[in-house]
Amino acid sequence: MMIRLHDICKTYDNGTEALGGVSFRIDDGEFVFLVGSSGSGKSTIIKLITAEVGCSEGSIMVNGFNLNDIRPRQIPHLRRTLGVIFQDFRLIEKKTVEENLVFAMRAVGSRSREIKKRITYVLDLVGMTEKAGAFPTELSGGEQQRLAIARALVNNPQMIIADEPTGNLDPARSLEIMMLLEKINELGTTVLVVTHAKELVDRFSKRVIKLDAGSIVSDGQGGYSNDEEE
Repeated sequence: MMIRLHDICKTYDNGTEALGGVSFRIDDGEFVFLVGSSGSGKSTIIKLITAEVGCSEGSIMVNGFNLNDIRPRQIPHLRRTLGVIFQDFRLIEKKTVEENLVFAMRAVGSRSREIKKRITYVLDLVGMTEKAGAFPTELSGGEQQRLAIARALVNNPQMIIADEPTGNLDPARSLEIMMLLEKINELGTTVLVVTHAKELVDRFSKRVIKLDAGSIVSDGQGGYSNDEEE
């Protein structure tokens, strides 16, 4: 089992109640969309899963780690099991495509032979082999997001968390990125996509967890559901 949230409440120090009694589990190999309007609690759930913040009540298990009593020195080990993709890419602009990936692998102590082999594989998977020597500023938005996905994958995480991965992309590039994430999922990596993109969610027949005002209002297969959120 990958992720289990049980009766999670989160109130921030300023009094904001972000989550009120949220429970769900995501199993190995699933592809799940987490959707909801701005302020519904999506970002808080990502922060809880990555141990950026702790919950006020309830219990959280992520990839075998109990986040209720996780020690600070264990958090880097937890995060190595998660590959996170951000809307704003967060690439190192002064390093080439390949150097961005080398940096990510060296950060966790990978050996040179392992680095070379893994980077070759990941660049091929995301269709960026020809761009290995390019700098992020020389890439299109879609290519930058592919590099961000490659970086998230390069240390072979159990799960990819994609936070609004198509937020800065046009519809065609957005579809390409979502299809790439689907391919990664089919190769065995669990994928959680946080998104506002209703039309993309509706296009893929996946499990959808929908939040509203800090509570889950629906959880099941299919589309975004027919309501006001655009």
